[in-house]
Amino acid sequence: MSRELHTITQRLSLRPPQAASLEILAEVLQRVPLRKDIADGRALAAIRETWPQFEDFERDFPSLCFALATGVGKTRLMGAFIAYLYLTGKSRHFFVLAPNTTIYQKLINDFTPGHPKYVFKGIAEFATNPPLLITGDNYESGRGVRLEGGRASDLFGSDVHINIFNIDKINKEEGPRGSPKMKKLQETIGESYYDYLAGLDDLVLVMDEAHRYRASAGAKAIDGLKPILGLELTATPKTVGANSVPFRNVIYSYSLGQAMADGFVKEPAVATRKDFDPKSVSDERLEQIKLEDAVHNHDHVAVELDRYHRVTGRPRVQPFILLVAQDTDHARRLRGYIESDDFFMGRFKDKVAEVHSALRGEESEDATQRLVALEQDGRTEIVIHVNKLKEGWDVTNLYTIVPLRASASDILTEQTLGRGLRLPYGERVTRSGEEDFAAVDRLTVIAHDRFDEIIQKAREPGSIVMTHIEIGDGCDVSSAGAALVTAPSIAEIMITGGGPSLPGLEEAAAPVFTLNTPEETRTAEVTLEVIRRFERKLGSAEELRTPDVQRQITEAVQEIIRPAQGTLAGMVSAPRVDQIVEAVTQTVAERTLSIPQILVIPKRQVTFQFADFDLKDLTTINVRPIDDGLVVQSLRTEVRIYLAKTVDDPREERLEDYLVRFLIERNEVDYDAHADLLYKLAGQMVARINSYLTTAAETENVLLRNGRQLAEFIFAQMMQNYVETPLGEDDYEVRVARGFTLLQAQPFNVVPGQRVHDFRQPVSPASDTKRQVFGGFKNCCYSLQKFDSDPERRFAVLIDADPSVEKWLKPGRTQFQIEYRAGDNYEPDFVVETRDRMLICEVKSRNELNDLVVQAKSQAATKWCRAASQHAAERGGKPWAYALIGDDQIIGSATLTGLMARFTQG
Repeated sequence: MSRELHTITQRLSLRPPQAASLEILAEVLQRVPLRKDIADGRALAAIRETWPQFEDFERDFPSLCFALATGVGKTRLMGAFIAYLYLTGKSRHFFVLAPNTTIYQKLINDFTPGHPKYVFKGIAEFATNPPLLITGDNYESGRGVRLEGGRASDLFGSDVHINIFNIDKINKEEGPRGSPKMKKLQETIGESYYDYLAGLDDLVLVMDEAHRYRASAGAKAIDGLKPILGLELTATPKTVGANSVPFRNVIYSYSLGQAMADGFVKEPAVATRKDFDPKSVSDERLEQIKLEDAVHNHDHVAVELDRYHRVTGRPRVQPFILLVAQDTDHARRLRGYIESDDFFMGRFKDKVAEVHSALRGEESEDATQRLVALEQDGRTEIVIHVNKLKEGWDVTNLYTIVPLRASASDILTEQTLGRGLRLPYGERVTRSGEEDFAAVDRLTVIAHDRFDEIIQKAREPGSIVMTHIEIGDGCDVSSAGAALVTAPSIAEIMITGGGPSLPGLEEAAAPVFTLNTPEETRTAEVTLEVIRRFERKLGSAEELRTPDVQRQITEAVQEIIRPAQGTLAGMVSAPRVDQIVEAVTQTVAERTLSIPQILVIPKRQVTFQFADFDLKDLTTINVRPIDDGLVVQSLRTEVRIYLAKTVDDPREERLEDYLVRFLIERNEVDYDAHADLLYKLAGQMVARINSYLTTAAETENVLLRNGRQLAEFIFAQMMQNYVETPLGEDDYEVRVARGFTLLQAQPFNVVPGQRVHDFRQPVSPASDTKRQVFGGFKNCCYSLQKFDSDPERRFAVLIDADPSVEKWLKPGRTQFQIEYRAGDNYEPDFVVETRDRMLICEVKSRNELNDLVVQAKSQAATKWCRAASQHAAERGGKPWAYALIGDDQIIGSATLTGLMARFTQG
């Protein structure tokens, strides 16, 4: 990889499909020289040597199509292309083409320095000298024209010129004599701006949503610019219209199915109502039910997004619902019903945006403004649109789609789903083994009348795979609504007197101190804030009991509350402040489980390798070839494009390369270091497939269509033979950032009116355990908790009743900082304090105990416990230990002592 390629990939944080696209461009440029009029047979032949599926440029200049799924990041890839071409000296002039006004405005924003989505953020060469932007609105000023010597006519001209135009500017006739304005003579330059661009010897054309430029008029206008290279980006590489034709210049494809599997977009799900027969109601009532359930899902998602915001501190996201109406009359009727008192008692009045071509004047302007502000202001909860929203409507907070009167085929297309697949945080937030925020990563389609049909189609090979959820009592989404309940720690409840109010929740604990006035309540709250300042100073919460620490806290509290007292009225007397501080500090010390914030940092680089081995269980591989004829017959819909995607994948001369190309995508695999092992294992897989197939063509078919899955089979066994150079205890630096942290309030998603379940009683069925909120604890640091499984609940019963346990909790998402691999933190199931030690306990099913991630977390937690024990020994505290416990061992006769004796690690 060249220096420029590596720099751009790293600085722009390119995702693997973006990086692969850039690498392909770099390789093409090594084979094909860039100059005018080279779209000839030699250039095409040079490309087809490496990419035999590439059939033709399809234009009068070399043009390469990169077919990337919606939501993967085509605009960022444009920036990478431009940066690479400039940094390698290939071009200084670029023409970026947009298909409509929406995308045109979006591209201008994305190429403007300072914009949140600026495409060149991180490119040092553009930081001090950003590219000059010439647009369809300012080109007539002449700012895009260079003077003699190459200097731009603009006073602050840049070395790089990026033209951003809407296709209408060069295609539609605007002038009085039937000539586009851009092609009119400009006296300042002696020719039209169109001709000026066409005369440049290094113009590169970048086409966003490239499928929009294949019509004869548009194609002719583009060819007239005479660029040295065309770069086309689209998610749907085929011409527009009823008789669409697949592109013949696709050099790289990355489908929506791959993007879902790799976690770059939301996971689509289809929803239905539990035990519901859509044929049992009228069409009008069915529509109303779908709308009602869309709101139920919307409310559920809103609470989950709020909970995620509170747990992680990341920005709050306000979700909205998209209704796809049949026509403008249908849209107006929907809006009238949704904003009426008959629909959720008028809750959505003035919260609906109706968007279609029949809107005029102020009504149209308001709809446009609402769409623009959807991600910022939260005032629009429902958008009604006719047919499908066009490309370029780039939002991340669409979570519920209701395609009314649509077929299953229409629903399962990238045009329908694509508008809601972008992730609000740029990545999925739920990883294996972590707290479940699945709703934050999910796009839900409400389609009761098409549910079975969609599921059936989703099961077809190569389709967009969708999960399914149910709406109703005891289901994934409750029809009773959703609410966010915040549960403070017992210590905070005892100090402030405030706590959650839910049916069935016992009073957690009586206040430790009677606060007689608002000023005294304020003093208690200030004391808690001051204690937070001491988290870095103290070794543990126990030190809050010492007179010297209490004196320091009292002085700080008095300093804070003094300016607010102003006059004698309402003053808190000094003795009273002393008493409040003493009560608060004693309560925090007694009711807080002291979890230090420890950073374990390696002093030297960890090296690794894969030990030599042979593949096991190859007899389980029996993949058969798929008839190409059946696939080609299915190219009429978007879903069928994914069925046939592998037909256009690059062919390999060596069969093993169909597997190796996927293996080297993994971060853990260094091709140069592991090439021999990779080809050995790939060869064993090829030999297995050859053993039960009869022809080389059949073997290639299997590898072409199933290469990724077969590579995953190999990689899983490689990871079982993954060996790190061990680091000794002296190879780590241990830093204690905080001796303890105050326990933060934990947010829970509950159904309004839901009763708190006694944690000593099992839930039936057991699978509903994670949907309940539990109480009734004796030694827990919180009055409410949730459990991911019944074994977790049983473990809580065990430790809460154990006489040796003083207190315990299920830690929140940010309570621990145990890094088990670069950038990934481990959040344990339980932390328990007994009379003589501190315990971290993880409950896992038997078949997960040897999972590689589980083992990595176990090793990291064990290392953390050693560091925490060392810190505790220096402060006179209790030692720490870690236990990984199989859920089948949590039985009635089990004791904490016995489990720790058997399962303590390290």
